[in-house]
Amino acid sequence: MHKMELLAPVGGMEQLKAAVRFGADAVYGGMKSYGLRAFAGNFDIEQLKEAVDYTHRHHAKFYVTMNILAEDDQLSGMVEAAQQALNCGVDAAIVSDLGVAALLHQQVPQLPIHVSTQANITNAAAARIWRETAGVERIVLSRELSMDQIAAMRKQLPQELELEAFVHGAMCVAYSGRCLLSAALLGRSGNKGACAQPCRWQYHVVEEKRPGEYLPICEDEHGTYLFSSNDLCMLPYLPQLQKAGIASLKIEGRMKTAYYVATVVSAYRQALNILETEGEESFQKELPRLLEELSKTSHRASNTGFYFGQPTPPAGAAGFSQSMEYVGDILSDANPGEAALVRLKNRFFVGDQLEALTPAGSLPFQVSSMVLDASGESVETASVAGTLLRMTFPFSVGAGDLLRGPNRNHL
Repeated sequence: MHKMELLAPVGGMEQLKAAVRFGADAVYGGMKSYGLRAFAGNFDIEQLKEAVDYTHRHHAKFYVTMNILAEDDQLSGMVEAAQQALNCGVDAAIVSDLGVAALLHQQVPQLPIHVSTQANITNAAAARIWRETAGVERIVLSRELSMDQIAAMRKQLPQELELEAFVHGAMCVAYSGRCLLSAALLGRSGNKGACAQPCRWQYHVVEEKRPGEYLPICEDEHGTYLFSSNDLCMLPYLPQLQKAGIASLKIEGRMKTAYYVATVVSAYRQALNILETEGEESFQKELPRLLEELSKTSHRASNTGFYFGQPTPPAGAAGFSQSMEYVGDILSDANPGEAALVRLKNRFFVGDQLEALTPAGSLPFQVSSMVLDASGESVETASVAGTLLRMTFPFSVGAGDLLRGPNRNHL
């Protein structure tokens, strides 16, 4: 069976370094314009060059998002931006507009093109048109396709045309993200990168002759979330995705934190490594542990999207939950018993049970001591985010590893 690429979202350099450290084969991120996450940090040209160089030094790829639904007066700027991105060394551009893709294929022919899920490709005929018109190398499939439909499409397409599929993260109430709700309510178009996510808001019904009388639509203890889709989680179904012919597994979340990216990438990386080296039986045995890993970062209730029929439930996901919280960054390498430099994110105490998230997995330990880096003073706790501490660990740690502890609000 073929190896599947693990593709992670990066809104900035912090997320990019986390994605690469914890096992992403490739990352995708946007420039300051023409992408669908205008409120992510994104990259200017100098930052993009730095980001691409970093990924390539670590044997990973960088795909740049240029997936807005473009208008005529934006086309020349997109061509110029694509040429700049190519000069920075990006490995592909993700494009949603057929005209833009054809234009880039003609004017920036050295730049490989991947078709965004925003293009809503649901059949092999559409995929072939993109291939013939714009020479695209990969299709990011519409999120509304089932596993059987994907497998059938794969058989109808040339092997050099790769298929990519979303496997984890937030889902839109709209068709593959083509939503007008934000534009209609706020004048901020999700198709231009400025979505305000009104599908996540609480809603009530008002009867015409009873103004001011708000009727709940579908209420639970959190409120009413009529339009809020469940998150997607396909970790248990990696073998099926592989058999269906998926080349790249895409994690959603360019607005997410580095901690989120690290946690999700780590879980999927471990799962893929087990599947590829030990086989499906070992993979199934490790699933409960890996799913528990995913619960340690912010998430909504999840389902399998459209992969096995209509989503159940189709909507109504309330707020976020997570079983552990991000409490610190490890800033230096250290062997067991040696002091490592740690930057505080959230308060913890000597004696607490924490975990270090490392490329080798999650390693539990008890905090034995901590020393303020500035003064050398031993302390029982520190409460100001950004405080630098010296701590020892019973195992090796490295710069870029993360610390997490129990989420006391979750308990």
